[in-house]
Amino acid sequence: MEDLAEASDAQLVTHVARYSQAALAEVYRRHGGAVFGLASRVLNSRAEAEDVTQEVFLRLWNAPERFDPTRGSLRAYLMTMAHGRAVDAVRSLSAARRREAADATRSFAPAPDVAQRAWDAVVSEQVAAALAALPEAERRAIELAYFEGHTYVEVARILDEPEGTIKSRIRSGMRRMRGELERRGVQGAEL
Repeated sequence: MEDLAEASDAQLVTHVARYSQAALAEVYRRHGGAVFGLASRVLNSRAEAEDVTQEVFLRLWNAPERFDPTRGSLRAYLMTMAHGRAVDAVRSLSAARRREAADATRSFAPAPDVAQRAWDAVVSEQVAAALAALPEAERRAIELAYFEGHTYVEVARILDEPEGTIKSRIRSGMRRMRGELERRGVQGAEL
C-alpha cells in the first residue's frame, strides 16, 4: 500500500471504499478539525458537534462511492455533509424543545368534555382512514415525518430517496388527505 500521507483525497476515498481504516484515519486527520469546527459553530455544543463529526465520517465509511471528485474537493463534500447534518440537529433539537413546551402546557390544560372527546375520536378515525387511502410511498413518508417525528432529511435517508422527492410526497399526500377529510365532512382539516 502506498504512503497514505502522500495520497490524494480521491485516492484515500478509493482506499476507504476498500475498507481501509488507515485511509479513513488519514481523511480524518486532514479534515476532521474543519468538520468539527463547522459543526461546533452551527450547534454551539461540543457534544452535538462530536456526534455530527462522527456521523459525517461514518457516512463516508459506509458510502464512499457518494463522493465524486469531479464535483468538488473531499473537504467541500465533508463540510457540506457536516453543515446539513448540523442544521438538521439544530432543527431536531428545536422541535424537541417545542414539543416539550407543548407537552408541559397540555399537561396543565383542563380535560376536554365528553362531547369534545367523542368528536376527537371521530376525527381521529377519519384521519386514519384518509391516511390509509394514500399510496404507500406518500403514506410512509407522512408516517415517518408526522407520527415518528423525523425531519425531511431523516425520512429521505430512511427511505433512501432524494429529499425533494420526500417533500413532494408529503405535500401531495397532505393535499390528498385534506381533500378526503373534507369529502368525509371533516371541515377545517388543518393539514
